[in-house]
Amino acid sequence: MIHRKNPPCKRHDRAAFPCGLRELDRYLARQAGQDVRRRIAWVFVCTAGDAYAVLGVDTLSALSIDLASLPAKISSTLPRHPVPCALIGRLAVDSAMHGRGLGRMLLADAVKRTMAAGETVAMHALIVHSASNDAKRFHERLGFAPLTDEPMRLFLPLGHAAFQGPKG
Repeated sequence: MIHRKNPPCKRHDRAAFPCGLRELDRYLARQAGQDVRRRIAWVFVCTAGDAYAVLGVDTLSALSIDLASLPAKISSTLPRHPVPCALIGRLAVDSAMHGRGLGRMLLADAVKRTMAAGETVAMHALIVHSASNDAKRFHERLGFAPLTDEPMRLFLPLGHAAFQGPKG
C-alpha cells in the first residue's frame, strides 16, 4: 500500500533515494527540508505502508509565467499580465519503481492538490520542468504541452480535461 507524507520527516531515508538523476537525488537528501521550512515548496514523499524508504517525491509551489510563454491560441484569451500558475518543481520515482505507474500516481495527486488549491487561489495552469526527454514524453502523454519559450517546460491548463489519473 502506498502512503504519502508531507513534509518528509527525519525518519524517511532520503539519502538512499535513487531515482537515476543525481540532481533530484541530491535535492531530496539535502534541500527538500529547507524548502519546506522556508515555505519555498511543499514536498510530498511517497512510501510503501509504514516503511520509511522513499519511493517517490514531488514538490508544489506557486509561480507566474509571462503571457508570451503560452501558445497564442491560449494567450489571446487572457489578460495582458503575468499568468498565475502552480509548479511541480520536481517529480522523481525510485529507479526500482520505474514503469509501475508511481510517477503517474504522483502526478495525478499533484493535479488533485493543485485543483483543490485553485478553489481559493487563482491558478490558470500547472507547470512542470521536464528533467529529460523521457520525462518530457511522459508529461506530453498525460496532456501537458510545451511552453513556447522553453520546450522542456510544459503546462496543463487547469480547466483541461485531458489529464486522467490512475485507473481504479
